[in-house]
Amino acid sequence: MIEHPEGIVLDTGPLVALLDAADQHHAWAAAEFGRFVGAVRVCEAVLTEALYLLRTLRPAQEKILEWVERRELTCDFVLPDEVRAVRALWSRYANVPMSLADACVVRMAELHPRAVVCTLDSHFSIYRKAMKTPLNLLTPTS
Repeated sequence: MIEHPEGIVLDTGPLVALLDAADQHHAWAAAEFGRFVGAVRVCEAVLTEALYLLRTLRPAQEKILEWVERRELTCDFVLPDEVRAVRALWSRYANVPMSLADACVVRMAELHPRAVVCTLDSHFSIYRKAMKTPLNLLTPTS
């Protein structure tokens, strides 16, 4: 079991990989999710991306919404409350470019500084909390 004091902040890629058996990272995601203990935090932007990417897999979409309903995925990030910080991140990383979901994930990592960001995207190694601190990442290569 992997327990982190402030849980996991989940990016889109691992969520999609978990629910799509054809995804190249499916086995990794299934193994990691099976080890999570504590809060698994998501934002609505990640949920939106995941539901879109899984649009041909209706049961997978239903599973995500079921997890949100059962509070297995904690979705308490409120963009209007954090929009100033998200916009600042989006501007700072415009050359990457940073998506809205990425900016929300980084902001969630700032709000929960001891949380681990679970992602498949290598550009998360570029992002910093409070402009200086690297994110604590859980990736297939970590």
